[in-house]
Amino acid sequence: MFVFETIILQAMQIRECTYTDIPLLLNVSIQSYREHYPYLWHDEGEGYIRENFNYKQLEKEMADINSVFFLLSEEKDLGILKLNIDKGINDHSADESLELERIYFIKEASGRGLGKETLDFVTEFAKQRNKKRVWLKTMDGSRAFRFYEKQGFSAIGETLLTYPNVRDEYKKMIIFCKEI
Repeated sequence: MFVFETIILQAMQIRECTYTDIPLLLNVSIQSYREHYPYLWHDEGEGYIRENFNYKQLEKEMADINSVFFLLSEEKDLGILKLNIDKGINDHSADESLELERIYFIKEASGRGLGKETLDFVTEFAKQRNKKRVWLKTMDGSRAFRFYEKQGFSAIGETLLTYPNVRDEYKKMIIFCKEI
């Protein structure tokens, strides 16, 4: 676990999670995914949710010393964040790179600037660990695609989703990177 103070950005609190937070992480992840992403899937994402948002899977992910989860909240839990501390991409080394693997907000938190605040936190978190870049993957043509471009991320590559039930038009993922 990475030790640091709870960060408060405006009214949003970003708190590192422990195993006791897994039920909260699951609740927010599942709610967010069902609110924002069912259109991507032939089964409305239920297979993906079962496979990725269950106690055993999150426990396994949290056991990875390279990964850290955060709960994003105000008066209530609004989102989750997962970072992979030392994760290279293409010709960029793991020592110099941090992956933003997940950032999910529930619908009522959307459009309030919390995504930008969270990216500011991620950038600062990366700088404190002497990282030179933050990278992530997002679906081609999604609203998130435009958001990351506005936040200074540039497309550096592509990959394809291989999950069953993903609609063909949403299989292409864009790899974004931001030098910091």
